[in-house]
Amino acid sequence: MKADIHPTYYTNATATCACGATYSVGSTQEKIEVEICQACHPFYTGQDKVLDSTGRVDKFKKRMAAKK
Repeated sequence: MKADIHPTYYTNATATCACGATYSVGSTQEKIEVEICQACHPFYTGQDKVLDSTGRVDKFKKRMAAKK
């Protein structure tokens, strides 16, 4: 490997989320800002919602019931 061509690796880099959570990670950047993390992501928090604003699911269920 060639010497002095690799970026500086920070073992205690700080990753900050928009929700306010901070994490200590290893990275080539000293500070990282993210929009979403495991503390606020709907999949991990159980706040996941399925939006059906057009009624497509109901229409599908009615069609399937009519076929039976």
